[in-house]
Amino acid sequence: MTRPSRVTAVATRASSDEHYVIDLCDAVLGVQALRQHRFPWLLGDPSPKTGRQVALPVDAYWPDFNLVVEFYERQHDEPVTFFDKPERLTVSGVPRGLQRSLYDERRRELVPQHGIKLVIVTLDVFESRRGKIIRRPSEDRLAIAALLDEIHR
Repeated sequence: MTRPSRVTAVATRASSDEHYVIDLCDAVLGVQALRQHRFPWLLGDPSPKTGRQVALPVDAYWPDFNLVVEFYERQHDEPVTFFDKPERLTVSGVPRGLQRSLYDERRRELVPQHGIKLVIVTLDVFESRRGKIIRRPSEDRLAIAALLDEIHR
């Protein structure tokens, strides 16, 4: 069995809907985000073996605007076997879908508690088919601009 190369994985991620949405936010804000940024206070559950906690990433962070944007793709709202891997338990001893939900909630609570604005962009902001954005850059940029309007002013 051949495994995809790291280059292929990076190229696939760069063409993902998440990157597309963050690129739109970058364009609206006029500044490039720190992608997959980790704050020292936003931690996952401790490992039962080592007690170690890993800092959880946010999709995008703009320090100049004190803003975090999270893009909720389909797997944030409904079970998706490919992402959830229900037969495998996470370090917390729960299925991945539940873990994602718990960590999403942790981000929704802790990011604002630390004085950072949080904007959650959902798939329903865009026209989509089968859980993927149908890319219409002009219209999509307007939709993102409307979401970020208060922050951008």
